[in-house]
Amino acid sequence: MRIKSIAIAVALVLSTFYVPSAQAAQKPVIESFTFTPNEIDVLAASTKIEIELVVSHPNGIENVSTLVTLSSPRNDTLATYLIRTDSPVNKSLAKVTYRGSITVPRDLTTGVYNFKFEPLRNNGTGGDQYLTDALDPKKIRTLVGAEYGLLVRSGGELNFNYDTFTGPTYDSSLGFSANPIWKVGETYTPSKYYSLLVPSLSLGLSSTTPLVCSSDGKQLKFLKEGSCNFVVSTPKTNDYLAKTSSQTVTITAARVKSELIVGKIANQTAKDLPKSVSIFQVYSASEGYVFPQSETPTVCTGSGFFVRIASGGTCTLTYQTKETATFLASDLYKVSFEVVRDPQTITFSLPARADISAKNLPLTSTTSSGGAVTYSSSTAENCSVSGSTLSLLKSGSCSVTATQVGTTTLAPASATSTVVIEGVVPAVKKTITCYKGKTSKKLTGTNPKCPAGYKLKK
Repeated sequence: MRIKSIAIAVALVLSTFYVPSAQAAQKPVIESFTFTPNEIDVLAASTKIEIELVVSHPNGIENVSTLVTLSSPRNDTLATYLIRTDSPVNKSLAKVTYRGSITVPRDLTTGVYNFKFEPLRNNGTGGDQYLTDALDPKKIRTLVGAEYGLLVRSGGELNFNYDTFTGPTYDSSLGFSANPIWKVGETYTPSKYYSLLVPSLSLGLSSTTPLVCSSDGKQLKFLKEGSCNFVVSTPKTNDYLAKTSSQTVTITAARVKSELIVGKIANQTAKDLPKSVSIFQVYSASEGYVFPQSETPTVCTGSGFFVRIASGGTCTLTYQTKETATFLASDLYKVSFEVVRDPQTITFSLPARADISAKNLPLTSTTSSGGAVTYSSSTAENCSVSGSTLSLLKSGSCSVTATQVGTTTLAPASATSTVVIEGVVPAVKKTITCYKGKTSKKLTGTNPKCPAGYKLKK
């Protein structure tokens, strides 16, 4: 009986001090951290900041107070203690509130100040102790670079010393077009090489050597050879200090166009197609040998110092150098020659006259190549063509052209013939029914119309 009583007593003691392992290994949690106001002016009536910190842990919080510091990037620092609000202090309290205040001196340097505090420990009675993590501030405004801390102004001026833009960024591996060309006649636009970090601001541009490089505020123009000094900047505002980036570059002689010397290519025959023909070589100071490009790929294509001919017709090749950091693109040079196809003949004729009452005439023709022939009318008001049939529409002259389109080696051929269409198309009569109330009338004629008061039934 005594042993049982001792066991019960031990169990009661252990239940009092036992901490579940999940709770024992848990860090104290920062529930919230607030300060009011979050922006002050040292010239205002009050510069007092009220601060509150709420921390929780299942076993309670041990600390009676914690030191809070307020510091700027320039190491201007203020500090105060936050004291827990429960009285008397209950170290087993799961959620504890700490409060305090700090009065900002009127001679404090303006800028953005951020908070941090000494870590807090959980109640270690019956278990291990752990410290709070570093303060994770919450975003309280959209001002770039100052989203979290206390803003200290003077007469409305924050004078925030912030890098409002970055650059310049040049990368020679991306080719000349991704980098400035420091030559007479060129231009320089800062927005291509500087990145603005504060969207509410804009990049400014000025030149201190306007005879060498002039500025309109957004772009530089390089006027002559020499040293060009310019400044890229963002202006001072109520929030930010002015930021500048000064550069000095040497402007050299203007880029020039490459001049090309191109030859001529003799006309070719359409025999033995496809075939390749050797042509002249074109050399440029900017990029060495220049190879031809074809404007007529169905007839020919350029390939190095050769032209490959696929069909008869006009072959047109072009030569042009590309723009580089040293040279402008050359003019476009064109060279054309004919690939003469073998001729063919076509025989086609129409009767001199035809009566319109015949309505249609068959169309026939022959070609020396035996190729298919198509027909077309150039007097559509008098006659029309469908396949190899000519429709006679009204009296007058009817002109029809027969065409054989040719092949890669045969030239196209065509022949035109004319027939005079005679006679008049008989008028076609029609009958209509007109109504007036329950009364109706039928009228017949080439163009019958309802009399007054009558309507045509639709």
